[in-house]
Amino acid sequence: MNRKPAHKTKVDSDTALKLGASLPGIKASSDARGIALKLKGKLVACTAINPSAEPNTLMVCIDFPARDALLETQPDIYYMTAHYRGYATVLVRLAEIDRSELRSLLEQAVQFVGAQQRPKTAKKRTKKPARKIAKKARKPAAQRKSRRS
Repeated sequence: MNRKPAHKTKVDSDTALKLGASLPGIKASSDARGIALKLKGKLVACTAINPSAEPNTLMVCIDFPARDALLETQPDIYYMTAHYRGYATVLVRLAEIDRSELRSLLEQAVQFVGAQQRPKTAKKRTKKPARKIAKKARKPAAQRKSRRS
């Protein structure tokens, strides 16, 4: 019985855009610079546009411990540059990752970004006392200088 080796489905930025758009609450967009996936206006993932990143790379927001684990266990897929090191992100070589792993990573990123957003609490606004605006004292018409003369 001959089995074909498992073929990795090609992943590119269009695939990442479609996978991201299929996640609940994600707004996907693209422009000339690349793609962006946002959750309630907060960035979840985007094309890595810094010159230090390799071509065909996705930047994904993820917590530092998870990032460190990915970098250690799968350095062929995930990497980091000095520019991104201070941010809670990981760089993903799209040519090296398969669809299911990318989807799982994006789901993890959505949870991370969602947890970072603080729920808005309703603030009671107290009415400030109205300020009295001092009216400029006007001279009676007879005392005003006429400019027409």
